Amino acid sequence: MIHGKTLAAWQRSHPLIRDLIALKESSWFNPAIAPVTHALTDVGLTAQDVQAASARLRRFAPYLKTVFPDTAATNGIIESPIAPLDHVRKILMQENALEHVGALWLKADSELPISGSIKARGGIHEVLKHAEDLALDAGLIRLTDDYSKLASDEARQFFSQYTIAVGSTGNLGLSIGIMSAKLGFKVSVHMSADARQWKKDKLRANGVNVVEHLSDYSVAVEQGREQASQDPRCYFVDDENSPDLFLGYAVAAERLAAQFQQAGIIVNADHPLFVYLPCGVGGGPGGVAFGLKLAFGDAVHCLFAEPTHSPCMLLGVYTGLHDKISVQDIGIDNITAADGLAVGRPSGFVGKAMQRLIDGYYTVTDEELYRWLVIAYEQDGVKLEPSALAGVPGMARVLGSPKYVQDMGFTPTQLQNATHLVWGTGGSMVPGNEFQAYLDKGRKP
Repeated sequence: MIHGKTLAAWQRSHPLIRDLIALKESSWFNPAIAPVTHALTDVGLTAQDVQAASARLRRFAPYLKTVFPDTAATNGIIESPIAPLDHVRKILMQENALEHVGALWLKADSELPISGSIKARGGIHEVLKHAEDLALDAGLIRLTDDYSKLASDEARQFFSQYTIAVGSTGNLGLSIGIMSAKLGFKVSVHMSADARQWKKDKLRANGVNVVEHLSDYSVAVEQGREQASQDPRCYFVDDENSPDLFLGYAVAAERLAAQFQQAGIIVNADHPLFVYLPCGVGGGPGGVAFGLKLAFGDAVHCLFAEPTHSPCMLLGVYTGLHDKISVQDIGIDNITAADGLAVGRPSGFVGKAMQRLIDGYYTVTDEELYRWLVIAYEQDGVKLEPSALAGVPGMARVLGSPKYVQDMGFTPTQLQNATHLVWGTGGSMVPGNEFQAYLDKGRKP
């Protein structure tokens, strides 16, 4: 029984569940989508909250520039470039016989400095906020100070009195672990069984305590939460429910708007923007989508992409149960090559906050992730890890759904003028031998 109903009854009331159980690639467009003037209030956060997060990251820029030389080129601002995916676009058009196709771009969070994934922005923001709160309270800094003074031995000694803990499938752990250790915190990252060995090795090389678990993401999170509950000086980064993570991710949108302006990309009602966000527990894509809605209003249309073996957010929103249901409840194993998306139960906070702001959800097989990994690398020179390729089929799902296009009232001219953006969530730091193994797998017939 799942919330008073048998699985068979759920399949009758929610027919898409049959396809999810069969691991078929599926798409579901959200009938509850609403204008931002109505739906933004669901989130419980505001544009001012995002601006405060952005200002905090600017305050820390001198510190980041000092301790992480790879941020020097951007003066300590953690940001990624955008790039066209012309060859991927052409292949999507040919394979799916698409018409009225706009431009296809990549937001290369795979190249973010420090930890090489979308988690660098949100994860690092949360650690920096905690550090700032502690340092301000202790009189170590003032808001008007040059924060590079936090690179001192005195500051590191101060932060060493405190501990940070997090549960992760990999990328969030990298950002939290590396940033926390650099500041001087003691830090423990609880890693799920699907986390890549190279990510564990990188954390340990940066002085992070890695706690390995034989179970999936949810167990790693619970163990991290348990550790924090037993130590009053331990701060737990809650990927499922953290507003500070969410706001850190949301900062990406204002920066994307500036990049679009520089590249001459127009976003308005006549030039819609479609954004395809790989989704695990939901914090990263949810925060980005929130920021995008603040920046572009109803002209932006966000879709979440998940592996067929881990469609937790789709299942939670589709059934209305959010974090009260997991993929395991309906017999799906949550085992996928997309380690960053190997999450069985979604964030209830994100699912409920964003349920009227996300246009749709779709699933992708691991085989397709590997195939697109090869195409993106060989054709457009982009190095992405499997999770990050989940956004690539999004354009075909949108343009291949006449009902969605009709329901939203898109005209052929609007679609021709549209911009499609794949959010490349990670990949640049994947070791060469591991990436070669990905390529080999994707090239197999």
